[in-house]
Amino acid sequence: MRQKLNVITLGVSDLAASLKFYRDGLGWKTAGDSSDSIAFFDMGGIVLALYPRKMLADDVSIPEQGSGFSGITLAYNAKSEEEVNQVFVQVEKVGASIVKPPHKVFWGGYSGYFADPDKHLWEVAYNPYWSFDERDHVVIE
Repeated sequence: MRQKLNVITLGVSDLAASLKFYRDGLGWKTAGDSSDSIAFFDMGGIVLALYPRKMLADDVSIPEQGSGFSGITLAYNAKSEEEVNQVFVQVEKVGASIVKPPHKVFWGGYSGYFADPDKHLWEVAYNPYWSFDERDHVVIE
């Protein structure tokens, strides 16, 4: 198996509400393959998909109901502490719950967490030890 991640699918309780958050609130553009039952976002080499939670659970053949921490977070790497703060202002305006406000962290960076309308956890972090290439992809030495 190649060391490659292509698609991240988030099970959402209300696709219209999730589109309002990601597309309308954050200004992300949906990809052409999106439909009334699924939304795709080109994330620069990875696709983020929003799909109704029940339909995703049915597809996986597991019960939809679950509780507690899912064990998964998504991350957005910012290019500065200021950008981290700007993202938090934006996501709070469009309905995100701030789980952990941005602050300096033990590893030398700056980060915080928010939850989207379906409680999917996003970290927004500035890592002074990482850089970005010409395609805006994170470069890990």
